Amino acid sequence: MAKKKKRDESEAVIHNYNKVDTEIEFVNGHSHKEDDKKKSKKKKKREKEQNGVQLKERPTISIALPGSVIDNTQSFELATRLAGQIARAATIFRIDEIVVFDNSVDDSSVTMADNSDENESGSAFLIRILRYLETPQYLRKSLFPRHNSLRCVGLLPPLDAPHHLRKHEWASYREGVTLKEHAPNSAGTLVDVGLSKNVVIDQVLEPGRRVTVAMGTNRQLDDQPRQVVSSSKPREEVGMYWGYNVRYAANISSVFQCCPYTDGYDHLIGTSEHGLFVKSSDLTLPSFRHLLIAFGGLAGLEECIEEDRIMKGKNPCEIFDSYLNTCPNQGSRTIRTEEALFISLQYFQEPINRALQDL
Repeated sequence: MAKKKKRDESEAVIHNYNKVDTEIEFVNGHSHKEDDKKKSKKKKKREKEQNGVQLKERPTISIALPGSVIDNTQSFELATRLAGQIARAATIFRIDEIVVFDNSVDDSSVTMADNSDENESGSAFLIRILRYLETPQYLRKSLFPRHNSLRCVGLLPPLDAPHHLRKHEWASYREGVTLKEHAPNSAGTLVDVGLSKNVVIDQVLEPGRRVTVAMGTNRQLDDQPRQVVSSSKPREEVGMYWGYNVRYAANISSVFQCCPYTDGYDHLIGTSEHGLFVKSSDLTLPSFRHLLIAFGGLAGLEECIEEDRIMKGKNPCEIFDSYLNTCPNQGSRTIRTEEALFISLQYFQEPINRALQDL
């Protein structure tokens, strides 16, 4: 029970997005009937297009890797830098989800309690750093209590993702955290969105919750309530990359079984030096809704499969739709997982873009 309680408490530091859709209303101040008709037609067309976007699910790209990559590092600082490299790769290549899995069947070893000691497992350590780095800088103090595992994060380069906005920057959307203070002259909630003044949202939410706020076009930081929207809204509306989600899986089979998407991943790719080599320009991927690319640890995906009691004895080609070698004729006997991420994600860029164009 104590371990379960710790895991439940840790969920306070992950995204708590509201699944609320919003529409921006435009006020037409012209009195000319002809202009009104034209604008009315444009508005209907725009609404129709927006509805079409909402109905059509945006394709996602996920990566999966073992937490044991952290256990293989020689020092705490190197472990932190390794986690930073993984976060940088995911951000550069616009990854939607990172799944960190163990090579065991028992998930009780992973606890994310705020007070856990430095003997935190590799998976828990990696998950904590990945979530911390994905969070905009101005929210980290509120969402992440002081923790031993975070003591070297100041050494890491920033992700500089589009949602990591500066204080002087204005954007249609900003990430924020709800505050304890009550909004003046309003029944809403005060939210810190990293600007010189807090904004008010049109909902009453508990403090310490991370939300995505639609800022609109009015740059005046007045007490006019703004709306909380789904975290997917910035991508759907303006095509902005809005960070990645992080998920834990007890083993590689749980990566697929516990997929957060309704119909699961519809195309699975495994990467290994024992996989088939196809030139990136010749590789054809089918149209997909949710693509997953899996990476192995020190002994590769084969060992991860062999240690999973559900998949034990299976050939990787039976599990993955594509089992590929993205770096043939390697000079080193081993390619580290953080290196494989950059190599493989660049390799898949062209095939993925072609597949998305077919949608």
